[in-house]
Amino acid sequence: MSTVTASTASNAERARAARIHRKIMRWSLVTILLGAMIAPLSGYVYVAVAQDEQPTWTGDNPRADTWKGAREGNAGYTSASGPYTTNVLIQNGGENWRNLRNGPVASIMPWVMALSLLVLGSVYAFFGPHRIEGPLSGRKVKRWNVGERTMHWFVAVTFIILAITGLSLLFGRAVLIPILGHAGFGIWADFSKWLHNVVGPFFTVGILLMIIFWARNNIPTGVDIEWFKKGGGIFTGKHVSAGKLNGGEKVWFWFIVIGGGAVCITGLILDFPNFGQSREAMQLSNLIHGVLAIVWIAFSFGHIYLGVIGAEGALEGMTTGYVSEEWAREHHDIWLDEVRTQGDERPQATAGGAAHGPARRRDT
Repeated sequence: MSTVTASTASNAERARAARIHRKIMRWSLVTILLGAMIAPLSGYVYVAVAQDEQPTWTGDNPRADTWKGAREGNAGYTSASGPYTTNVLIQNGGENWRNLRNGPVASIMPWVMALSLLVLGSVYAFFGPHRIEGPLSGRKVKRWNVGERTMHWFVAVTFIILAITGLSLLFGRAVLIPILGHAGFGIWADFSKWLHNVVGPFFTVGILLMIIFWARNNIPTGVDIEWFKKGGGIFTGKHVSAGKLNGGEKVWFWFIVIGGGAVCITGLILDFPNFGQSREAMQLSNLIHGVLAIVWIAFSFGHIYLGVIGAEGALEGMTTGYVSEEWAREHHDIWLDEVRTQGDERPQATAGGAAHGPARRRDT
């Protein structure tokens, strides 16, 4: 009878956790979609309410030979000064940068994001989410403290803001102008640029803190090599041993360190152009910033998929700070064994999802 009672309680807890999980996932997706699709409409609303549409200039374009002569970079006289602008009417590198940004970058990089979504959709369709096997005992293991969770969600929220505004600036001419019109897009683009420039430095600080506090947990080991050899168990459904962070999570971390670090550095170069950097440095930084940022967004789809949909119980760790003992055993068994050897971190039974017992360390 006790076994039946425990199994019933476990099933009830799992059903409750599943409902909470679905609710968090549903509202998170709704919030992101609203931000990505509805926020740009604010520019259209502003134009419609606050001002009339300005008449379009219908004058003739400058003659082609004048533009061609300007682009040849012949010496002349201008009032501008600087190593790359003195006596040059038009810096030819600017046009080359524009052609690269609006050509290969704007036309190829969207397919990188689309490919990422296609791969994740295929994985879900063929293999489905990774469910926790067997009933849940109700015992929880502390995985992330309050400071770590706050840092993670701060970076996540600012990342979404930067992704929406950055993609609007890069692809807005092709995607948003047909919807909002030139004036509406102009209002949204101005706001996006301002918000992107303001949020960017705070996001960089958050990334720096993540690197400082989590680098020690992301040192590669021989266990990670075995994890990769077995594909993390994604395709076989078999459990693969891992420490507190598995090989895939460590790759994600080091991509943030290297690729994300480059995005942050180039962003600061663009954000603060008054430190003597040349126009060529600004143009190169803009291209690096845009390409790596889109690759980052594409990789983030996988991170979000695994945390929200791909692995049952994973999201709970970053929302409550605790994971079920069963989840820890299946995904991070080496880490669970290490936790069990520490008297102040051994798994404890929980009531209502909150850990209790004198052996539980307080969040710091």
